[in-house]
Amino acid sequence: MAFETVKKNLEDRGYGVQVFATAAEAAAYLNEQIDGKTVGFGGSMTLKDMGLYELLGSHNETHWHWVDGPAARTRAKDAQVYLTSANGLAENGDIINIDGAGNRVASTLFGHEKVYIVIGRNKLAPTYEEALWRARNIAAPKNAQRLERKTPCAVSGDRCYDCKSPDRICRGLVVLWGPMMGMETEIVLVDEDLGM
Repeated sequence: MAFETVKKNLEDRGYGVQVFATAAEAAAYLNEQIDGKTVGFGGSMTLKDMGLYELLGSHNETHWHWVDGPAARTRAKDAQVYLTSANGLAENGDIINIDGAGNRVASTLFGHEKVYIVIGRNKLAPTYEEALWRARNIAAPKNAQRLERKTPCAVSGDRCYDCKSPDRICRGLVVLWGPMMGMETEIVLVDEDLGM
């Protein structure tokens, strides 16, 4: 799938969009753009793999519950800038995220001066249905395994079972059709596989 089509569709919806060949180029861009800010991070293997917490932490005040503990979720929600990724992106521009605690999806909806959503090529799908399928049946089981949850998807690793387990990490679904009013959102597309 060509990034040109996805980029145009996202721009038509009102997003700012940047495209990079590598994660290193995308990280350098974000490091240049975000300076002297409070920065919140959503739970994202993409951001972790890119080393963005350490990079941005050298000249910003950063908050990430993966590093700073659960209380950092509150500080992250109040940050000027928020960074996260997506579980799926349809060619038409629908951005799909599934969340357990809700902090990551909530911050894509409200409360920040600017949100950056960093998306690797592995998250792209031709249709909304296929992007949703990817989020539920690829990203969610991998994340449940990584978090050592006792859910059917973590045990089998093959698909979503729509379980009722208390360990379930899929508790909310957000589909962004466009940037929320009053909050600038920029999509950073990377032509590498990133995250889960």
